[in-house]
Amino acid sequence: MKNQTISDASDDPMGAAIVDYHRTGSADQLIVMSSDFDDDEIPVSELFRSFDAMSPIEQTALRYAKGKILDVGAGAGCHSLALQDMGKTVTSIDISPLSVEVMVARGVKDVRIQDFFADGFCGQYDTILMLMNGIGIIGTLANLPIFLAKADQLLAPGGQILVDSSDLRYLYEDDNGGFDPTDFPHYYGEVDFRMRYRDIIGSTFRWVYIDYNTLSAAAAAHGFKAELIQEGAHYDYLARLTRA
Repeated sequence: MKNQTISDASDDPMGAAIVDYHRTGSADQLIVMSSDFDDDEIPVSELFRSFDAMSPIEQTALRYAKGKILDVGAGAGCHSLALQDMGKTVTSIDISPLSVEVMVARGVKDVRIQDFFADGFCGQYDTILMLMNGIGIIGTLANLPIFLAKADQLLAPGGQILVDSSDLRYLYEDDNGGFDPTDFPHYYGEVDFRMRYRDIIGSTFRWVYIDYNTLSAAAAAHGFKAELIQEGAHYDYLARLTRA
């Protein structure tokens, strides 16, 4: 799982942007680059949004989260802080020391620099939360069994994984809505990304968006049951995974 290595400040453009925004209330452009798409921008302010400014899918996920919650890839801590405001117990992890520094400053109570896939990472969580397409950290569809095996270690009896993702087929459909996934040399939801903030350019990493049917089938093949909780307006969805 090469995507999950603890970030160095010199290779952490998102962390640097988060620090700037926290300290000054503004940040320069955080640019996302890909060989598959045109450059895009992540508005850094979005990483600090309140519960009321979150998407309906995110709000539903936070309401569904229960018990001892693990917020994976917590970033600037917006979901963790919303959960705390709701009176829920959350442990927040991120591989970016800069992001963790900001979460501590913002009042996240239990926050750790942590690789989700590290052999030594253990615990018993009632909810594993993977928002903002957090499951994308697995990089490729082939790594989904590794993720599910790790989640199985971390889930308490009766625990759940809450994950949102998107079906990227809309980017490739022809004018008649036709789409053939076999046209791709790999799963069509797999992309490569690189981020740039000021003069900090991060390393290239793999990221995956998983359509619900593929997620459901893969989960079933590895001892989990998928449930579609909510669909968004742009091919996005919220799913819950539980042990079958």
